[in-house]
Amino acid sequence: MEAEATQLLAGFASKLTYDDIPERIRERCKDLLLDALACAIAGHLGEETPQVSPFAAALGQSRESTVIAGDRLSLAGATLLNGYLVTAVTMCDVHRATATHVTPEVVPAALAIAEREGASGRDLLVALAAGLEVTTRIGAGIDFPAFRSRGWHGPGILGPFGAAAAVGRLLGLSPEGMAAAFGLAGSQAAGTYAAWGTPTVKFHQCRGALSGLMAGLLAQQGFVATRQFLTAPDGGLFATYNGGGHPEKVTAALGERWELEQIALRLWPSSAAPQGMLTALFELLERHDLRAEQVRRLRVSLSKATSEMHGMFPTFHGKFEAMLSAHYIAAVTLHDRRLWLDQFEPARYNDPRLRRFAAEQVEILPDAALSGAQAVVEVETADGEKLVARCEVAKGSPENPLTREEIAGKLRNGALRILPTSQTEAIIEAVAHLEDLGSTRKLMEHLSRPS
Repeated sequence: MEAEATQLLAGFASKLTYDDIPERIRERCKDLLLDALACAIAGHLGEETPQVSPFAAALGQSRESTVIAGDRLSLAGATLLNGYLVTAVTMCDVHRATATHVTPEVVPAALAIAEREGASGRDLLVALAAGLEVTTRIGAGIDFPAFRSRGWHGPGILGPFGAAAAVGRLLGLSPEGMAAAFGLAGSQAAGTYAAWGTPTVKFHQCRGALSGLMAGLLAQQGFVATRQFLTAPDGGLFATYNGGGHPEKVTAALGERWELEQIALRLWPSSAAPQGMLTALFELLERHDLRAEQVRRLRVSLSKATSEMHGMFPTFHGKFEAMLSAHYIAAVTLHDRRLWLDQFEPARYNDPRLRRFAAEQVEILPDAALSGAQAVVEVETADGEKLVARCEVAKGSPENPLTREEIAGKLRNGALRILPTSQTEAIIEAVAHLEDLGSTRKLMEHLSRPS
């Protein structure tokens, strides 16, 4: 009989070696790590970070683990806070097929254990590949329309498995131990779209990182857990969360086809779906010397799902709603011809003229012919001219990827006023040559807040 999907995936994660990973996948994992660090450093500017920081500190009074661009906390506290930092300013990665942010769960747990164990950069790279692939592979097995129709939010459900895989690989868990870690991760899987529009959706990510950390550590102690969590008929992930799923997709061509290549990155701070709108709008701005005062109306056509989620904030209250508002994002990009974190501060989003433009002159329309991040941006000028740009593939998607230098630029921008330039460049260099690091602790030294 063919082995059960949980056990096959556990065997893959526990036995994965550096030489098993194609060079393009190693480089992709470095890109994802660098992007996660860029987001985390910028995450110190997040609106809720001052609330999450003391909460993370309260999880333990020890100081063995590094907070990215911060101080030191307990193993649990650093994992949770780093997970929040990666997602705090809404510009981390997304696995497109499941709308799941992956690095906020996998990277913090991996960094915490790699630092504690003094693991090499090569070991960290293997653990990241295992965790990223496990998360996205389980996502590939989800019947996502059924999953989404029940209100489930992917990061807190799929993420714990990936974090557990990364931790388990660093701890040297056997295939049986890794399967148990997956059972413990699944027992903590939770998070729904009832949280949409609030920062709680970001808590799903950091809690997923902590859940995976606990799962791996408890499995290391030999704790007994189901080793077939994915397919268990009574309470298994696929049976319970989406009515059956496709477990065969979890293991199809495992180790040959890498699902983590379907993880998209974001060049601009805003939710994942509007990235297509921004790609089209920046193309329009690049082609035309267009100024906001010349624009009578800005029409944006999005997929039905994206329009429903991001077209509901023509007026907005606070930073997080501004980051979700397609009206505001389009308006401020048009006015400033750029998009970065300072434009989501009260001094900018409370500008009366900008608010009025977003509410009255930006129109967000659903288009059944569009899907995913596809978008059409149409500008009607004051003299009656119509300018149109269409985005089929958003910047940062696998088909239109960010370069390593673009990701490094994102980190440099996020690190301004947080880290010295020399330290920022050391981080970029360390990630580029991750497999040459004798110990991950060297990378964590670069990531520590300067005294």
